[in-house]
Amino acid sequence: MILTVTLNTALDVTWGVESLRPRTSHRVDTAYERAGGKGVNVARVLTSLGQLPLATGLVGGPTGRLIRAELRAAGVREAFLDIAGDSRRTLAVVSRDDGDATVFNGRGPHVDPAEWELFRRHYASLLTDARVVVLSGSLPPGVPADAYAGLIRTAAAAGVATVLDASGPALVEALAARPDVIKPNADEITAATGHDDLPAAAAALRALGAGAVVASAGADGLYAITPEGTWRAAPPERLAGNPTGAGDACVAAIAAGLAAGCPWPEILRQAVALSAAAVPCPVAGDVDTAVHRRLLPRVTVVEDSADCASPPKSAR
Repeated sequence: MILTVTLNTALDVTWGVESLRPRTSHRVDTAYERAGGKGVNVARVLTSLGQLPLATGLVGGPTGRLIRAELRAAGVREAFLDIAGDSRRTLAVVSRDDGDATVFNGRGPHVDPAEWELFRRHYASLLTDARVVVLSGSLPPGVPADAYAGLIRTAAAAGVATVLDASGPALVEALAARPDVIKPNADEITAATGHDDLPAAAAALRALGAGAVVASAGADGLYAITPEGTWRAAPPERLAGNPTGAGDACVAAIAAGLAAGCPWPEILRQAVALSAAAVPCPVAGDVDTAVHRRLLPRVTVVEDSADCASPPKSAR
């Protein structure tokens, strides 16, 4: 079983407009509202692929009740812990003419120390049946910056692999706990290391404790440093649409591959195809399975052997 953790769960609102322009009014062409947060999106993608993940984290108040009800209606298994504060909302405005998304993220409710301790115990109890745990997203106010580090250590003690998708201090603090995989995007990896060069930044994060670093280069695909080697994985084409759910689909593929014991080239191939298949969908957490099937055999995965004597070899 794959366990997903979303500490700053949200009710995601997505608006579609023809073109987003500052300092003017806009007509909203499409509007969606659903449970969100990065780990929730990962669980939703896994469920759509026939997996049976379990989503946990923190929810509270009237918004929290809406989140839980929507997940149940969508068939996503959940075991969230209720807190006193009201869960946040997010707003993504997607421009149809260029596919760009402008996202507004609420801070989230304050979590007091007693609530955090209750969640830590709740989380530990859920690891019994887990093979992989996904820790995703921002930390709500009151949760310590080293929260993910503690959750990673608890998972490691239970023999459960960890996939971390976080940024800022939460990412940096977690590296000392040696997560099995981290999945930063280009902006996050530069902020964490100070390196603009993606390979150098990924190597720096792996040296700090990550077992594998799968760095997103956006529409250009993935750069990964893993125990099996260093790889570049690229999609066969660029798709137009809403990119906000691509990273979560990528994490879902990584978690599923780890749980199944797949080799890294296959994990990366699935991750690129699945993240690309999220782009045509109007909301994060959905993937177009037909697009996934069409792209998968055409994804290119090549070993990056710049530091090796032999020429690069393809895993296609």
